[in-house]
Amino acid sequence: MRVLKYRKKAGKRLTARHAKNAERQKMHISKGDTVRVMRGDEKGKEGKVMRVFPKNGRALIEGINLVKMHRKARNADEQSGIREAPAPVHASNLMLLDPKSGEPTRTKTLYTEEKGTKRSRTKERVSVKHGQAIPRTR
Repeated sequence: MRVLKYRKKAGKRLTARHAKNAERQKMHISKGDTVRVMRGDEKGKEGKVMRVFPKNGRALIEGINLVKMHRKARNADEQSGIREAPAPVHASNLMLLDPKSGEPTRTKTLYTEEKGTKRSRTKERVSVKHGQAIPRTR
């Protein structure tokens, strides 16, 4: 029986392509943040981030971008019907709310030096408008 040589090359091509698809986008928001929608049909609405999808750069926000889902009963006890659930929104259309003032702000990363610990620097998000630290709630 003859050994197939072309299979190995095809596998290498596929892994390179999948590695590119699996790249994660840098997100300026994280789970638990309060955000405001800046673009789209839901413009001006605020909500809490329930989940972040770094692979496609989207986030699931509580009560925003609700879509209707048709569900069929899987067994005799369940009831089929239409339910509403939030769909992910792209992170570029969201802006983080400043916890002190409640208005949308950009963030920058600030490194603070700590002496006497193993880690010499800690990283924190800081509001560009007011310069106050925004804690990460996970």
